Amino acid sequence: MKLANLDGRAVVVTPEGVIDLHTASGGHFSASPDAVVSRIREIRRWLAATRPEPDTRTTLATLKADASRLGPPVTDPRQIFAIGLNYVDHTAETDTPVPEAPLVFTKFPSSLAGPAAKIPLPTDTCDWELELVVVIGEGGRDIPADKAFDHVAGFCVGQDISERTKQLSGTPPQFGLGKSHKAFSPIGPWLTTLDELDDPSDLALSSTYDGDTVQKGRTRDLIFDIPTLISYLSGVCELLPADLIFTGTPSGVGLACKPPRFMAPGGVLCSTIEGLGTMTNTCAAP
Repeated sequence: MKLANLDGRAVVVTPEGVIDLHTASGGHFSASPDAVVSRIREIRRWLAATRPEPDTRTTLATLKADASRLGPPVTDPRQIFAIGLNYVDHTAETDTPVPEAPLVFTKFPSSLAGPAAKIPLPTDTCDWELELVVVIGEGGRDIPADKAFDHVAGFCVGQDISERTKQLSGTPPQFGLGKSHKAFSPIGPWLTTLDELDDPSDLALSSTYDGDTVQKGRTRDLIFDIPTLISYLSGVCELLPADLIFTGTPSGVGLACKPPRFMAPGGVLCSTIEGLGTMTNTCAAP
C-alpha cells in the first residue's frame, strides 16, 4: 500500500486512481496524513472488505509524472532521528572510523518537504545525502530487534540535505542546525508499506545530481540495520507513531569529492530507492 499526502489529505495511491481515506470511509479515517500512519493494518483490512472506488482522475502514473501536488507523507512528527556514518563506504570516504554504536543526531520537523519541493540553498556549501527513511507506526520503549518491523508503518525515500559550513562549525559541531534549513528534509513520494517489498532489508539506492550519478548503494550494507536502530533508539527514547528515522547515507556525498562538489541554484537532485519511488527536487536561491 502507498499512503500519500495529496493536497494535504491522506490518500491511498493505486494504479487505477487515488482513494481519499476520510471521504471514502465516511469519516472513519482522518484526512490527516499523520493520523493514519498508526492505522495501517486497519486501513488494509478496510480496503479489502469494502473495495472503495478510486478517483481515476489522479493515478499512480500521473503522480509519478508530476508530483507537485504531493506533500511529505508525514508532516509533523514529534521526533526525527538521523544516523551518521552508517555505511562503511561513507566512513571511508570521510576518513572516519567505523562507529561502535549508532551515531544519532536530530533534524527538526520544520525542515520537512515534499518529493517535488524546491530546496532553497542558504550558502554555496549545501550537499546531498540520500537515505532510507523509516516511519514508525506503533510506538514503544525497549523494542526488541526481532519485533522491530512490527512497529514500522513503512518507508520513504529521503534526503538529509546538509549545509556543511554550519554543520561542521563549532565544538561540538552543529549537525542538527546545519541539516534543518527550510526544505532540507524532503521525503516521499509516499509511504510504502512493508508488504509491497520483497525484502525490506535489501533495497537499492541511487541519486543523481544534474544527470550525474553521485550515490549508489544497498540498504543491506547498513552498519546498524533497521531492527538494531529501532531497538537502540527505543532503549533511550519512547518511539511515537509517525516518528521518522533517517538511516544514514552511502558514499558519494559532495563533500568527499576532490574537489568538493556542492549544489547550486537550478541544480536538479533525483533520489530513488527500489520499491519506494523517486523524488525530484530542484535547488533554488534562498
